[in-house]
Amino acid sequence: MTSVHASDRLYFRQLLSGQDFATADPLARQMVNFCYLIGDRERGEALLVDAAYSVDDLLAILEADGMRPAGVLATHYHPDHVGGSMGGMRIEGAAALLERVDVPIHVQRDEVPWVKRATGLQDADLVAHDSGDVVRVGDIEVRLLHTPGHTPGSQCFLVEGRLVSGDTLFLEGCGRTDLPGSDPVAMYETLTTRLAHVPGDTILFPGHRYSPEPSAPLDRVRRENYVFAPRSAEAWLAMFGR
Repeated sequence: MTSVHASDRLYFRQLLSGQDFATADPLARQMVNFCYLIGDRERGEALLVDAAYSVDDLLAILEADGMRPAGVLATHYHPDHVGGSMGGMRIEGAAALLERVDVPIHVQRDEVPWVKRATGLQDADLVAHDSGDVVRVGDIEVRLLHTPGHTPGSQCFLVEGRLVSGDTLFLEGCGRTDLPGSDPVAMYETLTTRLAHVPGDTILFPGHRYSPEPSAPLDRVRRENYVFAPRSAEAWLAMFGR
């Protein structure tokens, strides 16, 4: 894994569906989702980012590492990230996790109704956040960034030199903007304005493995990813405004 500046107490794991967990699930292997575990080693507490497919596997990994779940961070409402029905198949996710442990599910405020519809969760299960909010796990701070475009309430997570981007930005490409709740204009603003202040030496950790590498420095992604090639909103929308 690419090295980054981080405190010794930061616990951070990138797990690939179908390989590191949910190994018997053909949909998990096909979708190549990443789940992330972010926590405080000294406190033994961790947040699960986009816990789906097999919550028992994810909880077992935490337990093997001497960690316990403290909450879930949801990048967006799609079932391969939070659970629900997709293509006639049922994906296990946040609702199943709450049957095992009582932890908060942190979502962006604009995403709340979408997450509720996808998962069957209720308001009492969710903690709604605004951009810039910080979720603490032990002494580790995770900053939430609202990055709409793929969905209304898509959000990314900044923690000690890492950007966990969900389906907002991949090493190659960005999230689709032709799905319910998508907005290509908002995606352009997210890529060129909302994420512009994130330092280039930050390591990008995406929501899917759509490239040979699982992570890369953000400045390299900005140079090489074709979604940054257009130099105006008009040019970007002509290419990606579907």
